Amino acid sequence: MKRMFAIAVITISVVFSAVTVSLAGTEKSLKRDGWITYETDIPFADLYPRLKEAIKTTKLRQITTASASAGAKGRGLTIPGNRVVGVYNNFFAVRMLEASIAAGIEAPLRFYLTEHPRGGSNLTYKIPTEVFRPYFEEGGKDLKAMARELDGLLDQIARETVKE
Repeated sequence: MKRMFAIAVITISVVFSAVTVSLAGTEKSLKRDGWITYETDIPFADLYPRLKEAIKTTKLRQITTASASAGAKGRGLTIPGNRVVGVYNNFFAVRMLEASIAAGIEAPLRFYLTEHPRGGSNLTYKIPTEVFRPYFEEGGKDLKAMARELDGLLDQIARETVKE
């Protein structure tokens, strides 16, 4: 578990640093192969509480969170709202590591919440089968099955978060 925590801290630090570099053109930059983005009219301030509630309806749990915009606010700066939320569960962590030790760097899986300059917000995540694809040869059918299961859970969380 300490190893998973260390991996999560490193991952969030890297994401946090990348986010603070440039938030201009956020909407365009979120359109990438293997990512799902929901553009919503939901105010940014409401998106995170909705996500937290949606996570609770699944086997996953929130493991981490980081917000460059909250950190900037503490420094007296204003940038568009953003937050990275890591989700996972030890049940999946054990299965993942049994299949591939190297895949451990990908946990927790993350949602990325971003504020639209014109109002509303985006909810973005990488599709777990794409996240774990580099480890499929090593991890075999067990890792593939786990990734597909996680695809469904992240989809469920996202849809619940953005539903009207």
